[in-house]
Amino acid sequence: MNQMWGSIEQYNTVVWHWPIAVYLFLAGLSAGAAMTSLMVKWIEGNETPPWDGLIKAGALLAPVTICLGLFLLIFDLTRPLHFWKLLIHYNFSSVMTLGVLGLFAYTPLSLLYAATKFKPWLFESGPFAGLLKPFQGIVDALDGRSAWLERSLFFFAIVIGIYTGFLLSAMYSYPLLNTPLLPILFLASGLSSGVAASILFGLLFFKSEVNQKNAKYLLELDLRVVPMELLLLFALFVGMYFQGGDKMVVAMQALTTGVWAWIFWVGVIGIGIATPLLIAVTALKNHAYRVGYILLNSAVVLVGVLALRLYILYAGQTFVG
Repeated sequence: MNQMWGSIEQYNTVVWHWPIAVYLFLAGLSAGAAMTSLMVKWIEGNETPPWDGLIKAGALLAPVTICLGLFLLIFDLTRPLHFWKLLIHYNFSSVMTLGVLGLFAYTPLSLLYAATKFKPWLFESGPFAGLLKPFQGIVDALDGRSAWLERSLFFFAIVIGIYTGFLLSAMYSYPLLNTPLLPILFLASGLSSGVAASILFGLLFFKSEVNQKNAKYLLELDLRVVPMELLLLFALFVGMYFQGGDKMVVAMQALTTGVWAWIFWVGVIGIGIATPLLIAVTALKNHAYRVGYILLNSAVVLVGVLALRLYILYAGQTFVG
C-alpha cells in the first residue's frame, strides 16, 4: 500500500458521505447569495445597471440552491419518504431541529424575495403567469414593505450559514468537527461562494454591464471575504495543535496524511484561496478589469468552497486521534 494515500482502514469512521457535503455547500451558497444580493442593493441603493444583474442573480440563486440542497438531503436519508416527521416532531436540544426551524423561515422568505425581483416574468410573461396571478397581490404587498422582508431574510441567511457549521460541530466524538470555529468558517465560506456565484450568474445570464467601477467592486469583495477563510483555517488548526492530546494528533494527520491532505493543500488552499487572491490582486494592480478574470475568479472560489466542505466532512470523520 502506498503510504502517501493512507490505509483503507482509516475510512471506517465515515458515516456522512458526499451528498451531505454538497448539501452543506448548497445551503451555504444560498445564504451567501441572499446576503450578497441584499448587501449590493443596500450599499449601491438602486437596482439599475450595472448592479441589477448581481441583485437578481443572488435573489434567484438563494431559493433555487436551498431547494436543491434540501431535495438532496431528503433523498440521502435512510427512509426519505418519512422526512415529513421532521416537520411535526421537535427536539429543541437538537441542532437538526433548530436547523429545520431556521429553514422553515428562510426558504419561504427567499422565495418571496425572489418573487419581488421577478414580478413581471412571474405574473405577466412567464409560462405559469395565469396560475400565479392570484398571488400577485401578496407579492405586491410584500414588495411595498421590502425593508421588513429584506431584514428578515438577511437575519435568517446568517442563521442558515452558521447552522451548516453547527450541524457538524455537534458531532462530539470528532475533534476536527467539534470546534466553535466551524460555524464561523462555514458562514464566511458560504458568503464567499454566494458572492462568487452571484457574480458568475449575474454576468452570464443577466447581462449586467461590466465596467471599471463594478469590476473593481466585485474583485474587492473577494479580497475582503477570502482572506477571512484563510485566517479562520489558520486559527482552527493552530488552536487544535496547541490544545495537545488527540486534537494535536488529529490536526497534524488532517494536514499531512492521505488524500484529504492533498485535497486541503491543492483544492482548498491552492485553488480556493491562493488562486482567487492572486487573480484579484493582479487584476486590481494592473487595472485589468476584464470579464474573463472575474469569471475565472468566481469559478475557482466555488471549487475551493466545495473542496472545503468535502475536506472538513471527510477528514473530520477520518482522523479521530
